[in-house]
Amino acid sequence: MAWRPQPNDRFYRVIVRTGLALHRLFRIRVIVTGRENLPAPERPAEYPAGSSRRAAPGRGAVIAITHFGYLDFAFAELLLWWHSRAQMRFLVTQGAADHWFAGPAVSAAGHVVVGYETGSHAYDAAVQKLRDGEYIAILPEAGVSRSFRVRECKTGAVRMAAEAGVPVIPVSVWGSHRLLTRHHGFSPRRAWCAPVRIHVAEPMLVAAAEDVQAATARLRKVLQAGIDAGIADFPLDPAPGAWWMPADLGGGAPSDEERQRLDEAEGPRRARGRRR
Repeated sequence: MAWRPQPNDRFYRVIVRTGLALHRLFRIRVIVTGRENLPAPERPAEYPAGSSRRAAPGRGAVIAITHFGYLDFAFAELLLWWHSRAQMRFLVTQGAADHWFAGPAVSAAGHVVVGYETGSHAYDAAVQKLRDGEYIAILPEAGVSRSFRVRECKTGAVRMAAEAGVPVIPVSVWGSHRLLTRHHGFSPRRAWCAPVRIHVAEPMLVAAAEDVQAATARLRKVLQAGIDAGIADFPLDPAPGAWWMPADLGGGAPSDEERQRLDEAEGPRRARGRRR
């Protein structure tokens, strides 16, 4: 049986410090707007020097993050760490949890595992963590958007927030897809001094009686508005047809219509993470 350590604050800090070291190594420029929309940090006396934020009932939140590349979650985590030394608990697949290398890290970081057959246990566990004051991070698009426009979102983020009575905080990340995304591997040259733009929108409050489809559509619109804000003042001037720009802005990415056709052609994921 694979080793599955218990959630460990010290291990989580090692992960974050590794990310910070890589950020410094490549001199990546993280540009943030809307920081005032993040939950206010607790008083320093509530967590000793060097420790992480301590969860407390009534202080939870769903962090909804755009998903254009494989490092979006990492930059969102660094933002929350800089802001309040917060640890975010992600919903991760059972396939990742079962991996010989990633599995122990998933367990030690305290993430919530979504099982092969049903996600009900993970959903209940995430809601309880939210009630306990944790930050649950969700990529509501449930897959990388190769058009670099926010794709259709799942309803889980707003349903969890409504049930737990916590806000949804929309976090739009633009530019990290240039570092690593589908069909474009990591390039140290491209990463050197690369800008990454993050916009945090105002927290969304979802009433228990609100239609989840309407609330999810509202979340998608807010996330896309954050992406538009990031593109508007992004410090790189893309060449015509640049692969990392959306088609409607003259980029080489698939249009949203083409993205939908490609997604449908790939089909749903199999139980263990393979495409049909």
